[in-house]
Amino acid sequence: MPQSRKTRQQEPDAHGPPLRRYADPGYQPLCANLAEVRAGIDALDHQIVALIAQRGRYVKDAARFKRDAFQVSAPRRQQEVIDKVRALAEEAGAYPQVVEACYRAMIAAFIAQEQDHHVTMIALETTPR
Repeated sequence: MPQSRKTRQQEPDAHGPPLRRYADPGYQPLCANLAEVRAGIDALDHQIVALIAQRGRYVKDAARFKRDAFQVSAPRRQQEVIDKVRALAEEAGAYPQVVEACYRAMIAAFIAQEQDHHVTMIALETTPR
């Protein structure tokens, strides 16, 4: 008997048992229920946001060393970062395509923020090297 439309549109029971299993016999579940999964994700989100904030402070500082908008966008550096994090993802057993997508979005947002900082900064008198 097919599930009713109302049942299919309900959120899962966060404290209920699993409804599916992986075919891979080597898969080791991390949690007993969805509530534990969500609590673990929430804890990681706190750490991730703190690390993004720290990364943002470095990005803000980097604007001091760049002459113009091209140097702020630094396309070669962007590709170096993407290549590096894809390799790190593979080493860590993460999904490289997910890590790359996250980093591309984060880099684009940080570049926009750095561009905003850059245009409001005061140029220093320097001697050419």
